Amino acid sequence: MTLALIVIGIVGFAVLSMRRAPLWQWAVAAALLGVLSRFGVDAQGLGIHVDAWGWIVALLPGAILALLVIPPVRRLLLAAPVYDAVRAILPRVSRTEQEALDAGTVGWDAELFSGRPRWDRLLTVRKPTLTPEEQAFLDGPVEKLCAMIDDWDIRHNRADLPPAVWSFLKEAGFLGMLIGKEHGGLGFSAQAQSMVVSKIASRSVSVAITVMVPNSLGPGELLEKYGTPAQKQKYLTRLARGQEIPCFALTGPHAGSDAASMRDVGVVTYDMYEGKKTLGVKLSWDKRYITLAPVATLLGLAFHLHDPEHLLGEREHVGITLALVPAGFKGVEIGRRHYPARAAFMNGPTRGRNVFIPIDFLIGGADCAGQGWRMLMECLSTGRAISLPAIGTTSIKQALRTSSAYARIRRQFGIPVGLMEGVAAPLSRMVKSAYAFEAARALTASMVDEGQRPAVISALLKYRTTEAMRERINDAMDIQGGRAVQDGPGNYLFSGYSNTPVAITVEGANILTRTLITFAQGALRAHPYLYAEIEAAQSPDRKAGIGAFDAAFGGHVSYMLRNIVGSFLHAVSFGALASSPVEHEMARWYRQLARYAQSFALVGDWTVAFLGGDLKRKQMLSGRMADILSDLYLLSAVLKRYEDDGRLEEDRPIVDAVARDCIHALEQSFAAVFANFPNAVLRNLMRVLVFPLGRHARPSSDRESYRLARAVLRPGTFRDRLTPGLYVSMDPKDVTGVLEDALVKVTRAEEVETKFVRAVKKGVIERRLDRDAITDAVEAGVLTEAEAATLRLADQATDRAIRVDDFEADELSPRQLAREPRALGDAAE
Repeated sequence: MTLALIVIGIVGFAVLSMRRAPLWQWAVAAALLGVLSRFGVDAQGLGIHVDAWGWIVALLPGAILALLVIPPVRRLLLAAPVYDAVRAILPRVSRTEQEALDAGTVGWDAELFSGRPRWDRLLTVRKPTLTPEEQAFLDGPVEKLCAMIDDWDIRHNRADLPPAVWSFLKEAGFLGMLIGKEHGGLGFSAQAQSMVVSKIASRSVSVAITVMVPNSLGPGELLEKYGTPAQKQKYLTRLARGQEIPCFALTGPHAGSDAASMRDVGVVTYDMYEGKKTLGVKLSWDKRYITLAPVATLLGLAFHLHDPEHLLGEREHVGITLALVPAGFKGVEIGRRHYPARAAFMNGPTRGRNVFIPIDFLIGGADCAGQGWRMLMECLSTGRAISLPAIGTTSIKQALRTSSAYARIRRQFGIPVGLMEGVAAPLSRMVKSAYAFEAARALTASMVDEGQRPAVISALLKYRTTEAMRERINDAMDIQGGRAVQDGPGNYLFSGYSNTPVAITVEGANILTRTLITFAQGALRAHPYLYAEIEAAQSPDRKAGIGAFDAAFGGHVSYMLRNIVGSFLHAVSFGALASSPVEHEMARWYRQLARYAQSFALVGDWTVAFLGGDLKRKQMLSGRMADILSDLYLLSAVLKRYEDDGRLEEDRPIVDAVARDCIHALEQSFAAVFANFPNAVLRNLMRVLVFPLGRHARPSSDRESYRLARAVLRPGTFRDRLTPGLYVSMDPKDVTGVLEDALVKVTRAEEVETKFVRAVKKGVIERRLDRDAITDAVEAGVLTEAEAATLRLADQATDRAIRVDDFEADELSPRQLAREPRALGDAAE
């Protein structure tokens, strides 16, 4: 009887938890279990043991739960004490933190946090599409721009874009892609903007950044969303036509990743402007690292606004505010240029002291004073989803495209180096990264086009994409060796390699985006109940707060119980019981994704609940949780891409390999969280619930990786599909066209090459600088004249492709940017 009761109790607990049963069902179940526990078998026969105290104890849990079903009783006995305890320990959410949380929207990230992802929320996100007008712009002006770009000339000879490129950017509308057509802009979708920046970045990161900044976080977007009608009329058309060059100044010497701590200040006052006493703001600022500042005509500024005389309202500290100031306005200083990683895009400091601007210079006017942080965060949640993921992804794809060509045409030890396992390993990593991050880039841009502002997803995608950019460019440098490190007009890798730290650093340094922002912000924003609990706990009305907290807390307990049971059941069944929206070959990966989303929901919930306000301090744990969330998102994007592309059989090995790597990475990250969790009881309990049978995931095998590397060594649809959206030239005089031309010719000569190499190995002919071995092969009867011509073309193309640059000594002498080093105490930039 005891064993049966235990089994009934466990099964009942599991069923009620998985169903997220209401409290009254738990009360009924507890009462029934209590009744069953009091039935026994008398030694002389069947009968009920009459034991008053035993009955009271057996029925007490059910009675307590029944009482808690009554809302006033539950709030008095349970919700109120928990509410007071939470309120006492919960750190106050600052205004800027609140605005950051409110700025974005949640979507698929909330599904992952829920532990029960609703697949339609993923699979119904629209496929990456462009309008005919957007496609024509990519095929026309963007192609023309890419053909104009000489990246070596830009970054070495000029340290700036050529005048012809600047003119074309302005005339063709590149600087006004996000500005609506009603204001003379192109009005492009997020997908189109992302693809335009991607293609340009495959040619020059400096040009891509120059195009990216006016179309990301800056005056154009801020005016579109928040500007007054007069501000829109005055500036948007001029911005769209390139008649105004905008920049936005946020970062300062003492405010980097913690931008809200800026010391820049404005004070509301009256002063003279254009001969009249005018209400305005006296501004002082010191900003640095501002892209386009040296050439900007319109300066966007963020600063803390104070109103000591209450000229705008009741608040003395109004809050972070945004303003637009003409660069030529009296008192505005545009400093000398920065030189970030020797990149040519314009970047520099700007300052001003006691610069009086009229109140009309505030973006949105006086009505938007103090709302600057919210405005910035709303723009950043979309802009960060478009710009840097585009540059990071295209850099990965470019590394793959050049390395796959080089690995096929470059021969060592008698074979193409791409056939060597040591080279195939990094090449296969590029294949998997190119597929996965293009999938994530396209999916996230589509989310933005559907009206989402994916703040959490944009943060994790930024840090994961740019970190992958760093790793894959390093792989490309390893494969291409001396060809990659010898800089010059013919080097197509070194610029991306040197600019990678810029992408890592800007729009939130990766080291803090990963460890401080992604999971902490995601837990607050995407968790199904935590945000509501915090809002309730901070309510100034205690009664209303307890009522709201009661509802959220009840849901949270139900959510936690389901996570406990769901995680354990999915783990012991190895995901077989998890859901899948498909029945085809990818169903197993959907089930694994659902399994680990459930585990993430459990571990994330307990991590936040236990650490509370210490979560910001436990950044190593928070970083690992961010890695888990980002791997879940990447796997989601890969599965979505496979569906959108029509389940191409040729792509199935890549999806399988990426999925294996993601699942293995997930298990490694979970294990690291458990090993370092500060509470031993919770640490071991989570380990049992998530890995009751141990960890079994393995990354993609050497055989899988080698096959992927082999497949990309040939020109064709597979290689093209892995590297979409790049600027591809077949001109042998072009910096990357020389590789494409050589790959085609070497592939065409494969059979002839095999005969030739076999003859060399047998000693029939010999490769020597003082002899023409191909002519010797013809004379020896190894090759026909036609075969010799084919092989000669391949040889000549290969020689062009592997050639490196050299210089006269005076060609590399110091250029105009050289100057005397600044003394440490000198305040001038």
